[in-house]
Amino acid sequence: MAKRAGLDPMGLALGLLNKVAGAPLLERFGLHKPVEKVAYEATRAGFRTIGAATRTFKAVGKLGGAPARLPSAPESGLFDLTPTDEQRMIVDTVAEFAAEQLRPAAAAANESCTPPRELLGRVAELGVGLLGVPEQLDGAGTERSAVTNVLVAEAMAHGDLGLAVACLAPSAVSTALVLWGDGDQQAIYLPSFVGEDVPAAALAILEPRPLFDPFVLRTTARRGPGGYVLNGVKSLVPRASEAELFVIAAELPGSGPALFLVESSASGLTVESEPGMGLRAANMGRVLLDEVSVPATALLGGGSREVYTECVRLSRLGWCALSLGTAQAVLDYVIPYVNERQAFGEPVSHRQGVAFKVADIGIELAGMRLVTYRAASRAEQGKSYAREVALARKLCTDKGMAIGSDGVQLLGGHGYVKEHPVERWYRDLRALGVVEGIVLV
Repeated sequence: MAKRAGLDPMGLALGLLNKVAGAPLLERFGLHKPVEKVAYEATRAGFRTIGAATRTFKAVGKLGGAPARLPSAPESGLFDLTPTDEQRMIVDTVAEFAAEQLRPAAAAANESCTPPRELLGRVAELGVGLLGVPEQLDGAGTERSAVTNVLVAEAMAHGDLGLAVACLAPSAVSTALVLWGDGDQQAIYLPSFVGEDVPAAALAILEPRPLFDPFVLRTTARRGPGGYVLNGVKSLVPRASEAELFVIAAELPGSGPALFLVESSASGLTVESEPGMGLRAANMGRVLLDEVSVPATALLGGGSREVYTECVRLSRLGWCALSLGTAQAVLDYVIPYVNERQAFGEPVSHRQGVAFKVADIGIELAGMRLVTYRAASRAEQGKSYAREVALARKLCTDKGMAIGSDGVQLLGGHGYVKEHPVERWYRDLRALGVVEGIVLV
């Protein structure tokens, strides 16, 4: 999508709908392929390579200016989480995209551990990443949009959670730049995220060790001549082999955890494949940092602990949204299955043990959605939302995994085979209890 100045959310939604409605089904999203600049080497056999040094980030506009920030949404005065008309139109378009593009590609992407490049290009064409970028920076944002971003993430994950992570990973970096980047950082990096050739980028917080605590990091950033020197390993980084820009979490001695902008071309940065139990379609990898030097200007948010804490909270909120979409996919799949599956001369849904289990999924999903939307609403209004995020993450982690497990059980033997997508959704939902970072709302 070309840069669009002054585009409000209503205009963006109408534009997306017109694009969808004005093309045949097979050509609906095949508009333009992104410029292919990276030799994609990820295979099931694995890879290890230097970062994807394919782009030089240059400032567009004058350096030294004030950063552009989105204002908080106005207080509604009522506890009403009903989406606005603009949000409905945007979500309807994203949901249609997820059903027609993500769902059919999910099985093959899961097997190859590689998201289709053409699909990633269509996501850029869809313009989802513009929602969190201010209008003055050629985005479509006029105010904080945590609720809209949650709704978009939920709609995408209904198609496939792994592909949704691959599609939304660059938006995490652009959102971090909008929220905490200074004027120079925004001028250098943000213009690339509002054009047609959106760079692969990722927020990397998680480290490969048991019982990981995002506030106790082993990746370190010591002060060096003219900047910082980073050492450590980051785990489960989406699209690591092709990423051109990372936001890396590292322990800054004397200050605590902080965020750093690290280009993949930095000397000492390498990536290696890390396929896991779930989220395989996101092409997960490890980022290894060995004496990686970055300038002092790479520090995001001034190294503030409050900035890092908010980053963790918004990331957890994003994962709650993703769990909603995939859990809803499980429910939507098992209901017709148990109604059509015959046993002893009648549908298995006539058995109370089956019917009650399906009802439990619906009840738990409604609770997950309520607390997640409430946390997002408070976040975009600038209110305290720490308690709400904690409740949402606990509920979505526990109940999301349980819903995935119940979905497999309700399909019986069919739940264990790859002919049905429920086993993949179960594996993806297991990630909710272990991941940190990656997405940001």
